Amino acid sequence: MTPDAPAAAARQPRLVIPPSPVLVAGLRHAVMLTPDGELATLRHDQAAARARREHPILVHAPAVGARLKSDPFHAFDVLELFAFIRPAAFCLPTVRGLAEAVGLPRPDSLEDEAPALIEIIRRLLREAATCAPKAQTAMRDLAWGMGQAGWGWAPSVLAAIGVHGDAPHRANVAAGLRVWERLPETPEHAPEPPAGNRPVSPAQARERLARLLGPGAEERPQQVDYAAAAAHAFQPRDAEGEPRLVLAEAGTGVGKTLGYIAPASVWAEVNEGAVWIATYTRNLQRQLDAELDRLCPDPADKALRVVVRKGRENYLCLLNLEESIMGLGRNPRQTVALGLMARWALATRDGDLVGGDFPGWLTDILGKPQTVGLADRRGECVFSACSHYDKCFIERAVRRARRARIVVANHALVMVQAALGGLDERLMPTRYVFDEGHHVFDAADSAFSAHLSGFETAELRRWLLGAEGDTTRSRARGLKRRAEDLVADDQPAADALQAILHAARILPGPAWHMRVVDGQPHGPAESFLALVRDQVYARSPDSRGPYSLETEAVSPIPGLLEAAVALEAALARLEEPLKALGKALDARLDDEAADLDAAQRLRMESLMKSLERRAVMPIAAWRAMLASLGQETPPDFVDWFAVDRIDGRDVDIGMHRHWIDPTIPFAKGVVEPAQGVLITSATLRDGSGDADADWAAAERRTGAVHVASATVRAAVPSPFDYPAQTRVYVVTDVRKDDMNQVAAAYRELFLASGGGGLGLFTAISRLRAVYERIAPALDAAHIPLHAQHVDGMDTATLVEIFRGEDHACLLGTDALRDGVDVPGQSLRLAVFDRVPWPRPDILHKARRAHFGGKAYDDMIARLRLKQAFGRLVRRADDRGVFVLLDPMMPTRLLGAFPEGVTVERVGLAQAVAATRAFFGR
Repeated sequence: MTPDAPAAAARQPRLVIPPSPVLVAGLRHAVMLTPDGELATLRHDQAAARARREHPILVHAPAVGARLKSDPFHAFDVLELFAFIRPAAFCLPTVRGLAEAVGLPRPDSLEDEAPALIEIIRRLLREAATCAPKAQTAMRDLAWGMGQAGWGWAPSVLAAIGVHGDAPHRANVAAGLRVWERLPETPEHAPEPPAGNRPVSPAQARERLARLLGPGAEERPQQVDYAAAAAHAFQPRDAEGEPRLVLAEAGTGVGKTLGYIAPASVWAEVNEGAVWIATYTRNLQRQLDAELDRLCPDPADKALRVVVRKGRENYLCLLNLEESIMGLGRNPRQTVALGLMARWALATRDGDLVGGDFPGWLTDILGKPQTVGLADRRGECVFSACSHYDKCFIERAVRRARRARIVVANHALVMVQAALGGLDERLMPTRYVFDEGHHVFDAADSAFSAHLSGFETAELRRWLLGAEGDTTRSRARGLKRRAEDLVADDQPAADALQAILHAARILPGPAWHMRVVDGQPHGPAESFLALVRDQVYARSPDSRGPYSLETEAVSPIPGLLEAAVALEAALARLEEPLKALGKALDARLDDEAADLDAAQRLRMESLMKSLERRAVMPIAAWRAMLASLGQETPPDFVDWFAVDRIDGRDVDIGMHRHWIDPTIPFAKGVVEPAQGVLITSATLRDGSGDADADWAAAERRTGAVHVASATVRAAVPSPFDYPAQTRVYVVTDVRKDDMNQVAAAYRELFLASGGGGLGLFTAISRLRAVYERIAPALDAAHIPLHAQHVDGMDTATLVEIFRGEDHACLLGTDALRDGVDVPGQSLRLAVFDRVPWPRPDILHKARRAHFGGKAYDDMIARLRLKQAFGRLVRRADDRGVFVLLDPMMPTRLLGAFPEGVTVERVGLAQAVAATRAFFGR
């Protein structure tokens, strides 16, 4: 041995792998690899029994448990080890995904996956051993504390980084969890001046697009035409309330993202203002973030100029994290979850828990309370009174958005912010781009509706009063904690605060649902909800089914009108001191303008806005709804009573009010105050065959008909050769009410394509029935099958797994049709179980009457079919087959498919043979 050999040996990591078997589960069977190297194939029930006894090593314990149909059991989840060693890093939550992440070849079978998992663990531990000393110190502190709380991977991590034996004095566990002490502060800046009004010409848009694409890029004249058309939204308006409004439809493959980034970025630069780009899905937000690397290739420059802005409920709240850590003495088992969250908090780019760099599968594994539940989901922020205010992820995003030139947000945030005159930003944007514009109607419907329900009213009580009952388990901070120091020297404001806290007790309290169902309501709100529930159950045709129930808010049952009057009066008594507190704070801002420091002023302004948005506005809407009971509902609205249910169990009760046309408040509150608005999508227009009628439908669905200014229309066709690249079949001999026939159709079509299939369903029960029937056959063919509402994973994770596999299949409800963006071979077959007609509920009935009867139904069905078909071809070399298992498909809906695509009505055997032939199988 050479003289340096002992030192080299000492530096070698000590790899300690738990002495447990490795478990991987397929659709039909499982494989277990013992520490001695014995490989056994087991039935699911056998594997579940052994897992409960032997605490296996596995990947994604909830998903494995769901596949084995087993109760939860203790296991060594390799995803936890990955999240600890590589926080804020992406990997697919499968053995194959982990193998790819650590640089191993993807295993081909369950038998290959089991030993591969051992090598994955070794590589992760070696990686920990080679981290910088500072990083190893942080890992040591956390791993020790997590190990004391029972984390199985702690000995492995500590051994890898050189911590041996029983050495608690070497670790500072508390310091490891207090991550906020190591986060940078976010500087404050002076307010930005208003944006200028210099126009963007089509030539400038084309020039910027060419620069973004770079030399040698493929020529796409459609994209150039689209960018030129989008530039019209970036001209200064000529009259107040008459923005430059552009509706631009761009077929898939045009490249509309860069097409509108080009004029938007030019406008933002020359006018030193911000363009807000709104999307409907998280997938598009991620895509936009990636595309903006072309505009800002330098990450530091991009951090200044581009911000992905979300609602406060999407970000980790450091105060919630601190309070959870302070409560570990009551529940030390949470140390593991909080340790992994602390690791992520130090590594994350922006603290975004939903769609950012936070792995969604971590919520599946650790549970919501200690992951996404750490966000400020209930509006309890104390703003500058928080000790973490200058390090807050939310505040960082807000401050960056004030100075950014491109802000990527979602439809809901933009609509609420614009309608309320701003929640966080000091200057309202003057230019908007609404991508996925076909969702503007749905987003506005959600943003501008009102719900007088048990959940909403109980949430208001919680926001006002904070935690009640067992406060040791809740982080709820009531209005008193947020406001009492602000009103301490103002007697009218202090009196109003006390009056609010007293009046808020008329709202449903803890365990309200149990009392209402048992017929023992407390207070006017619970009494009203109990009678609403009685009316729904009395008038629903089938109250014993598993689905939600509803009935018209007319001809109230005995006692309901009187309960509504009593509740309206009680809400009025609550509304009065809420308004008084807002006025008192506003008066202080004026009277003490010279004495208030910036932090106090900000807290007062934030509290006033929160009072208005979270309390005064909902209460005003609820009072109006209650006052209209027994009378005619205002003509622009539709009211109804509902009992929301999950699997036959009541979860909420209430009265609902929606705009019949929600684009009216969208147009008045968002579009008209702006200078320029671009609304764009690949599916803006209907496919009725009448070009003028199709554009008119687009203007109705986007609210353009309610804007005084003329609308610029632009349509750029897709460059794809759909007749050559796709096939569409309507199967005529499968009974859609016979689940055996439906399942057989899915099975044979998925086998014919060799996987890469997306199965869309109009009901969860149908999805589950098909999954149970086809899983064994697909497993035998080595085709992985994943399913929404079946696997123990969230939808975004399932889509990521599906995207990462060439031969997997994914089943989901038809809501999944807009959330899947999978180019390439991973998605080459789409199967829809039946025509996606709109659900015939009370709201749809009112809209159907308003928007044209059967033609409205047809338009919605065509748009849904368009979206589903659009999943197939995402780039020039994609090929795909679309199959509809509904012999009742009307010919008038065929306009959903691109011009030139022949829709063939065939039997199942012909569809299967044609699918196999199309893919050369």
